[in-house]
Amino acid sequence: MSLMPFASSRPLSIGVELELQLLNCNDYDLISSAPDMLRRIARQTHHGEIKPEMTRSMIEINTSVQHEYAALVEELHSLRNTVADAGRFLNIAVAGGGTHPFQHWSEQKIFDAPRFHYLSDLYGYLAKQFTIFGQHVHIGCPGPDEALHLLHMLSRYVPHFIALSASSPFVQGHDTGFASARLNSVFSFPLSGRAPFVLHWEDFERFFSKMTGTGVVESMKDFYWDIRPKPEFGTIEVRVCDTPLTVEIAAAIACYIQAMARYIMVERPGEPQEDDYLVYTFNRFQACRFGLDGVFIDPRTHEQRSLREDIADMLLRIADHATELQAGEAMAQIRQILATGNGASWLRQTYAHEHNLSDVMQQQAKLWMND
Repeated sequence: MSLMPFASSRPLSIGVELELQLLNCNDYDLISSAPDMLRRIARQTHHGEIKPEMTRSMIEINTSVQHEYAALVEELHSLRNTVADAGRFLNIAVAGGGTHPFQHWSEQKIFDAPRFHYLSDLYGYLAKQFTIFGQHVHIGCPGPDEALHLLHMLSRYVPHFIALSASSPFVQGHDTGFASARLNSVFSFPLSGRAPFVLHWEDFERFFSKMTGTGVVESMKDFYWDIRPKPEFGTIEVRVCDTPLTVEIAAAIACYIQAMARYIMVERPGEPQEDDYLVYTFNRFQACRFGLDGVFIDPRTHEQRSLREDIADMLLRIADHATELQAGEAMAQIRQILATGNGASWLRQTYAHEHNLSDVMQQQAKLWMND
């Protein structure tokens, strides 16, 4: 099977996908009500797309192609309101966050769709353990070689995206000690990790042909890489973020990635190198484990600093690009996260106050639904 051609797209366009938790309103555990939610939503006209996900206790919302923060957050507000209104009608709460803090994977039900059944048959219990919730961000690229260049340059900053969005400290009723425990579930899949280091689309096509020839993969969807090209959209897709606790934070993180992409495309701050990946898994682990307080090692200079410091430095470097993209409000929200903490901090603080994970989930749902 050949790789589809790389579609044309407007450079630096953005699109956001958010996987969301469906909760019953008694104990705020997950509830297998995605079919009911989607039937209710299908009766209405709404922006973007609202779709099923792997298990029946989650749904996904997708924006249309956007270019600036204001329009992006407006569409996310509209999608949130559509989902929240359907939830209120059905007595189902909806929440962000990267994991549900006390659900049991064995109780989850696979959504009745051919691809989800195929993945369940292939991956066994891992498919149900994939009841985790992430944000994916698409960035439009002027061409396929530019997409691979941007993919590898952005990969150095994957820990930024993890630390800013981290909102999954609790799993199976316990504090894991991680800021983003969600990504530990992703890493167990055999085709996760990073994309191969190729810089030209012809080389990537050859790699894809070899992989399909082995029978291991059929399409780009089978790669669970941290960042992957999406040739049918003409984008790269950043896949490492937890679903944030609010749509405003989701939009801000997307625009932070967009501004970094413009900085890379316009200023060309160096070229990608294979050695950039020497510290990749270390930096990524630090972001998952310690969030903004994790250690970041610069792959070129070997300088060590906290992720909070490295993000603050990046905000200075991309300030003019953020201004050009009308993303000032988004950057202000990123600075606020650096000052007050990410979603994992909010969840731990809320648990310290409530002393009960059901009550934490109730507060989490109120936050996302804007109640």
